[in-house]
Amino acid sequence: MPEFSFFTAPGNALGAALAGLFGLLIGSFLNVVIYRMPKMMQRESDNYVAHESGRNLPHTDRFDLMLPRSACPHCGHRIGALENIPVISYLVLRGKCASCHAPISARYPVIELLTGALSALLIWRFGGGLAGLSTLLFAYLLIAMTFIDADTQLLPDDLTLPLLWAGLLVNLNGTFVPLPDAVIGAAAGYLALWAIYWLFKFATGKEGMGYGDFKLLAALGAWLGWGMLPAIILLSSVVGAAVGIFLIVFTRRGRDNPIPFGPYLAAAGMIALLYGKYITENALGFLL
Repeated sequence: MPEFSFFTAPGNALGAALAGLFGLLIGSFLNVVIYRMPKMMQRESDNYVAHESGRNLPHTDRFDLMLPRSACPHCGHRIGALENIPVISYLVLRGKCASCHAPISARYPVIELLTGALSALLIWRFGGGLAGLSTLLFAYLLIAMTFIDADTQLLPDDLTLPLLWAGLLVNLNGTFVPLPDAVIGAAAGYLALWAIYWLFKFATGKEGMGYGDFKLLAALGAWLGWGMLPAIILLSSVVGAAVGIFLIVFTRRGRDNPIPFGPYLAAAGMIALLYGKYITENALGFLL
């Protein structure tokens, strides 16, 4: 029993290393989620519209997170097990398809490395017990949502709602915050961005964000409590403004081009999970 406690305690290098390796594998799966989930949503929407209008369904083949097997989008080459080893396969193949030698996006190993690094950091920080393992779920869902939103400006309910309910369940026994703080955090997180959305719409006639952003902030509130919401909103706004200015100045992105807010909320949520208490305590001390 003492040995098990040592293994699950925060600051354990072996536990962090194993979590990092596990994270690399999960990162490979997250690449599939990021690529396929928007397509699954579109296919479902297409089939629904066709069904309602009495037309033949345009998509009848199986397409989900398991099937069909991953293949090169250029030549259709089926990716074998040895070609799907996180990071290593990309390096061995020199970033090219084994069959047609078309370039493979560097984002695939980047997501794998990001997932592995965060997994190691979180287990090092929180240990391998309930708190540490739950933060892995928190990170994996945020990573998937970050890249899906960056690609499509969508935050799927299939990701935001499980994150919200998981936060409430994890805090049943006050793992991160007392349950009342988590419930209020979920409600306040949703209503805060909902109010901003309508104020902006009344003032400008435009929609400044999507409903997925409301649900994501609600989920962050469920995990971290209502007291962390101001820090999350401030952090996400500052990072979002900085990135937006950079894109406008250096990439000539038009001011009217929408910039997804989900990635900045996700980044702020991860920072708040790791360093939120330090940030809020020092900010409060500074203000006082």
